Amino acid sequence: MVQKEAGTAAGEGPRIRMATPDDAEALLAIYAPYVRDTAITFEWDVPSVEDFRQRIARTLERYPYLVAESAGGRALGYAYAGPLKERKAYDWACELSIYVAQDAHGRGVGGALYATLEHLLAAMGVTSLNACIGYPAAPDDPYLTRASVEFHTHLGFEWVGRFHGCGYKFGRWYDMVWMEKIVGDHPTNARPLLPVSEVASLLGK
Repeated sequence: MVQKEAGTAAGEGPRIRMATPDDAEALLAIYAPYVRDTAITFEWDVPSVEDFRQRIARTLERYPYLVAESAGGRALGYAYAGPLKERKAYDWACELSIYVAQDAHGRGVGGALYATLEHLLAAMGVTSLNACIGYPAAPDDPYLTRASVEFHTHLGFEWVGRFHGCGYKFGRWYDMVWMEKIVGDHPTNARPLLPVSEVASLLGK
């Protein structure tokens, strides 16, 4: 691993920008090892580039989809929001997802992505952030650690629920835990969320 390429310049954080469907190939290259080699995602098969392109496009219709880049323009990670559930009453709650290139861990990429995503979602009017996290039965599982729970705890998320043995991958059963962070008030008369296009200008501010 070449540190200057894998990370960012000393003292600088990654550049965060809105993704486009044209980022599909680069972001899929980050995601694919998580599918093939880990239980961090419960997806079994690596999607095609075209499928991934469509996923990005669908997300951007309603929510931010962010890319973190090195000074040289290499994608280091990505994060996005999606609906907690599709019913209208859930509009003010989002589920978050994040993936960081395996040679870019420990460089503040995940924290920078989540901080920016939280900023944009709060500006849209979202009140609750939720994370659905695979959880191993044993701390020495070869496919899944408890690092994601620790990461979210560090960022202010709280453990609010656990489903036991609901995921099966690599011949093992995995739990799923839910974590939550409240980022806005819950007014009596909730206003509709702002379109993602109206908060995109906040990037970098």
